[in-house]
Amino acid sequence: QVQLVESGGGLVQTGGSLRLSCTASGSIFGDNAMGWYRQAPGKQRELVATITTGRSTTYAESVKGRFTISRDNAENTVDLQMNSLKPDDTAVYYCNVFGWAANGDEYDYWGQGTQVTVSS
Repeated sequence: QVQLVESGGGLVQTGGSLRLSCTASGSIFGDNAMGWYRQAPGKQRELVATITTGRSTTYAESVKGRFTISRDNAENTVDLQMNSLKPDDTAVYYCNVFGWAANGDEYDYWGQGTQVTVSS
């Protein structure tokens, strides 16, 4: 019953910036991590960055120093500021929420994805 909606993808030149945003429906409860994953054609989906309810962050080594993840717990949103973009960043970016409700039930939701293309 939770829906994640991504926005902000597009086409940018090498060295440029984009900001991705994800908004979740208002039914997120308990401890969780919101994050971004990406999948390029012919490659596995990989973690880009995550941020917990307490705002602890994790980044893929390939994006450290270039990407910044943030969240607004009250609004159930998570953003990804992407700077110094490279062609290798080209992928479909997916928003994710993973966590546990107060009753112990696990949940794992995914958005539909937004395309990011970085030209050489």
